[in-house]
Amino acid sequence: MSQKRKQNRKGTILRLIRMLFQYYPKLLPCIMVLICINAVISAIPSIFQQKVIAIIQTAWEQGLAWERVQPDVVKNVTTLASLYGASLLANVLYNQLMAFFTQGTLAKLRDEMFSHMEKLPIRYFDTNKRGSIMSYYTNDVDSMRQMVSQSFPQLMISMITITTILCIMMYYSIWMGLVIILGSFVSIFITRTVGGKSARYFIAQQKYVAATEGVVEEMINGGKVIKVFNHEDEAETAFDEANDALYEAAYNANRYSNTLMPILNNVSYIIYVLVAVVGGLLIEYNVPNLSFSGLPISIAVVVPFLGMSRQFAGMIQQVSPQINSIVMGLAGTERIFAMLDEEPETDEGYVTLVNATEKNGVLEETDEKTGIWAWKHPHQADGTVTYEKLRGDVRFFDVDFAYNPDKTILHNITLYGKPGQKIAFVGATGAGKTTITNLINRFYDIEDGKIRYDGININKIKKSALRKSLGIVLQETVLFTGTVMENIRYGRLDATDEECIAAAKLAGAHSFIKNLPQGYQTMLDGDGSNLSQGQCQLLAIARAAVADPPVMIMDEATSSIDTRTEQIVQRGMDALMAGRTVFVIAHRLSTVKNSNVILVLDHGRVIERGTHEELLAMKGQYYQLYTGAFELE
Repeated sequence: MSQKRKQNRKGTILRLIRMLFQYYPKLLPCIMVLICINAVISAIPSIFQQKVIAIIQTAWEQGLAWERVQPDVVKNVTTLASLYGASLLANVLYNQLMAFFTQGTLAKLRDEMFSHMEKLPIRYFDTNKRGSIMSYYTNDVDSMRQMVSQSFPQLMISMITITTILCIMMYYSIWMGLVIILGSFVSIFITRTVGGKSARYFIAQQKYVAATEGVVEEMINGGKVIKVFNHEDEAETAFDEANDALYEAAYNANRYSNTLMPILNNVSYIIYVLVAVVGGLLIEYNVPNLSFSGLPISIAVVVPFLGMSRQFAGMIQQVSPQINSIVMGLAGTERIFAMLDEEPETDEGYVTLVNATEKNGVLEETDEKTGIWAWKHPHQADGTVTYEKLRGDVRFFDVDFAYNPDKTILHNITLYGKPGQKIAFVGATGAGKTTITNLINRFYDIEDGKIRYDGININKIKKSALRKSLGIVLQETVLFTGTVMENIRYGRLDATDEECIAAAKLAGAHSFIKNLPQGYQTMLDGDGSNLSQGQCQLLAIARAAVADPPVMIMDEATSSIDTRTEQIVQRGMDALMAGRTVFVIAHRLSTVKNSNVILVLDHGRVIERGTHEELLAMKGQYYQLYTGAFELE
């Protein structure tokens, strides 16, 4: 293992321990104390075994009657039984607390993960597969659960037991203790050699599980496309490649892991035999005992040593599988921490959106809902606060943007969206239309230039306030599991049923909703599979309508609606547009004819702008698109 990986692994362990103490600062020490009690008690029966054998041996050598030694034997046995009772109580209490601690830790961690994930920028989700992200909450959390609830405690028990047994061995006989220590070095060497290879493959297995889940999720989402284009064989090949990589890693991990246990088991038998032989030779030749107890080598020392050697070897065997489990758990934990370390979406904005009242042309902030929104703009220079009415005036000034530094997508974009105007973007796929709308709501930040919203630099507006003032209908409709009413209310959670119904009527969705089995209370699947694609899109438009924002972004909002329904929706959108700034992205040019301004984009540049009539008169690219002389794609 490289030095860097060792440092990373050490840092992960320390961070995990800090996190566990942070979650349960009092409970975790209690669990550790119970583990110590249980481990120490499990290691000391050999002491009482030695005492009882010594008592019986002395009685036999001196010809004492059983009645003479019975009280001492009973006393030792009773003490041992009491300790076992305490161990049982500690074990039961430990398991109960451990169950609460483990599940509580996972619940808190999942909450922290999800909360952090909600703060990540859109770029993170654009560059990571959803299946891989889901794997954080399934495989990685589960491997961490096994490590925290089983592997760490068992490793701690094993190490404490080994240390206690080793101290007892040295107390009774250093000679025989050295035999076991030498045998232990052999076991440790084998564990590091074979177990190290196993650990590397377990780490790879964790990575390939996430990759395989990513492929599965992608194939499930694209199931219809796979069927339509008869790509079942290609999809199966892609899955087989990911699955084969997972198989190789899992096979090798378990091959080395399963080989290790039989080897260690046989090494323990050899150590047992060596202890018996060495003990017998020490007794036979009356070798002076080297110990801290001062006891001579005898059956009373050798017999307990045999038991301790088996227990000692058993504990070392227990360490090996726990290490493999810990390696897998740490691999999952490293992935989780890597996600938690992802930089959240930055927001340096300080201009907020507040309810306001207007008296004599002066805006004042209020806690009541007045229907008037205003930008609250604190000025850091002089400490004053000004209020600017939310109008929906959006302007771009010489904006450049690149998803990657080496490839600029937008070049010198300048546009003006005044309240009540409808601005349309037209152009081939990849021209930069959707990218412009992503900049308006600050899913991404610009490289150069300025964007002003109601005269305020958009970077000064808090993102939550900015997005509250925007409504968006995407080409890819997203619905959530719940009723139709709940999906519409998603646009504004405090909207009444009447407002939701009014929004549905405005969007042209009311008529089909009434014909659903339970009307507005009809339950929808998460992907809206029990509705047509056009109906899903109508609900998305209604959801944007109930939000009642001053700026609307319609990204191919009518692409899945038939011509007749489009006319209904268009009337609703026209009503919705009154007093609002609307940005429309459309390939169907009939939907943008009544736009105030049409911008024609090509490779991230605005090449034409004007009204429908003006652009036709120019007889440029828009004219060719409209007359069919040039196809958008």
